[in-house]
Amino acid sequence: VQLQASGGGLVSAGGSLSLSCAASGRSFRGHGMGWFRQAPGKEREFVAHIIWSDGSTDYADSVKGRFTISRDNAKNAVNLQMNSLKPEDTAVYYCATTRYCSGYGCYDAPSYDYWGQGTLVTVSS
Repeated sequence: VQLQASGGGLVSAGGSLSLSCAASGRSFRGHGMGWFRQAPGKEREFVAHIIWSDGSTDYADSVKGRFTISRDNAKNAVNLQMNSLKPEDTAVYYCATTRYCSGYGCYDAPSYDYWGQGTLVTVSS
């Protein structure tokens, strides 16, 4: 399974960016896909999650109402639309796929099996 994240960059506070994660490989989909982020000096944290089968989503409180995760079944990709960006959103963003997670387990990095290489998002104040 290979995950390729793209779309990071530099944006001013209040701006928008869209990240994409393209998945390939045998039986890559599994149960769902998530986005995590890691800021300098901080631990990796959950951002958003989507279930492949029904498109249900979940978000960290810090991004609710600003970020939207969506799936593109035809392209085997998951996108993360980020609006109203804040300097504290600055981080390396990672996509990951899980064969199975449920409830709060979907917020935990160890629940995810394969990870993309990360893409840097920098939000200037």
